[in-house]
Amino acid sequence: MALREVAQKQAGGQRVWCVPYARNLSGIEIRGNAKHWWGKARNTYKRGTDPDVGAVMSFQATSGMPLGHVAVVSDIVTDREIIVNHANWHRNKVSLKMGVKDVSKHNDWTLVRVESQPGRYGKFYPVNGFIYPNVDG
Repeated sequence: MALREVAQKQAGGQRVWCVPYARNLSGIEIRGNAKHWWGKARNTYKRGTDPDVGAVMSFQATSGMPLGHVAVVSDIVTDREIIVNHANWHRNKVSLKMGVKDVSKHNDWTLVRVESQPGRYGKFYPVNGFIYPNVDG
C-alpha cells in the first residue's frame, strides 16, 4: 500500500515525503513533521532504544535535516546494524533495504550512519529512538 501511494504521488507530480510513507508502512498514526514524532508518540505508542521490525526510527532534526526524518525497520542484522525502508532520503524517492549502523558510544542507537549507496555509509545522524506500533492481542 505504501509503495502504491508513492507511485500515485510521483505520477501526479507530487513530492514523496518520509512521514506519510512511514505512517502507511508502519501503521503508526502520527501526523506532522518527522521531528515531532518522538514527542507525539509519548502517550500513544511505546518508545524505546531497541530496534524491532516494524518500528519507526525517529531521527532528530539537524541543520541539514531541519524537519527530522523517520524510517521503518525492516530487518535486524546484528545488535548494531539494521535494515530500513524510508522515503525522501534521496529526494523524492523511496529507499528500500538500506543499512543503518549504530555508532553511538554506549551502543544505544542515539547516533547512526545510514547507507547512502550500497555499501557506502554517510555522515553521523542523531536519533531519538524507536516508536513501536501498537499490536492487538
